[in-house]
Amino acid sequence: MSSRREARERAMQAVYAFTVGGDEAEHVIETVIKVQLGSDEEAKKFATKLFLRTLDLKDESDEIVAKYTKNWELSRIALVDRILLRIAICEMLRFKDIPPKVTINEAIEVAKRYSTNKSGQFINGILDAILLDFQKEGRLKKSGRGLVGMDSIADRSQKTEPDEK
Repeated sequence: MSSRREARERAMQAVYAFTVGGDEAEHVIETVIKVQLGSDEEAKKFATKLFLRTLDLKDESDEIVAKYTKNWELSRIALVDRILLRIAICEMLRFKDIPPKVTINEAIEVAKRYSTNKSGQFINGILDAILLDFQKEGRLKKSGRGLVGMDSIADRSQKTEPDEK
């Protein structure tokens, strides 16, 4: 397993612990992220940053997800799935160097390991729609490696536009 994947898993577990346990963020970082990732400083740094930024974007992420699950109350979505959606939205909006497709693929893989049988498909569908809209709205600010695959997203975004008459 890549250290980034493991860092994402620990960030997801930290958000889960924070949400369910109600502990202080610093305590969760110490007990869930730092202890579990041991001596991998890069992974600890990434997981901590992802955890804190995900918490900061919680309300905005939930509003975004609610737009794509119109007939489904947010509270009815499995907690792990909600957390993975929040993390992925955070990566798309706040991590310039991570390609959006990597974000989506990682969320799917973590969902397969920690959530229900259909979670991967559910998360893929929601994140793919969000990604296309972020691209149309110009909300993706990617640079360096984060630009990988952006052309294909732009192409798909243009194809979904209705033909003008």
